[in-house]
Amino acid sequence: MKLLLLGFVVLLAGCAGREPEVRTVRVEVPVQVPCRTQEVAVPPWATAGLKKADSLELKVRALLAERRQRTGYERELVAAVDACR
Repeated sequence: MKLLLLGFVVLLAGCAGREPEVRTVRVEVPVQVPCRTQEVAVPPWATAGLKKADSLELKVRALLAERRQRTGYERELVAAVDACR
């Protein structure tokens, strides 16, 4: 028992005699940054003002115009999202 205790004291003395090694470690961590882009305004859609009694030609023209509006709106949304990446 005394031998075991003596061995334990010697081990502790060996650890106490060393000076701790001081190191500086640089750790790069991504930090979230809030996205600051202007809000994309929803355009007034071309088909919003259509009435049931409007002619077929008028309805088709409004649908084609709205298709172009939606394409432009989607491009603006994609640009806003890409600006935040």
